[in-house]
Amino acid sequence: MIEKLSELGFKSEWAYLGGFGSIAVSLITWFVSRRKKGDSKAQSDRWGIFIGHWAPTFMALGIALKLEEDK
Repeated sequence: MIEKLSELGFKSEWAYLGGFGSIAVSLITWFVSRRKKGDSKAQSDRWGIFIGHWAPTFMALGIALKLEEDK
């Protein structure tokens, strides 16, 4: 699958950007959710953690794509 993504033009840098972007989006959603009236702290934490879990996936994908690019 990684080979196919590489053939389609996906670059490891894009995956790394996705990882860092998901960290930023995680923080933004946490802050926005905390500002909303009616959202509990627990709900805000769940939103932040849910999106924050994307970062390791994107980073791992970036590493796999980098290894494919270096072949």
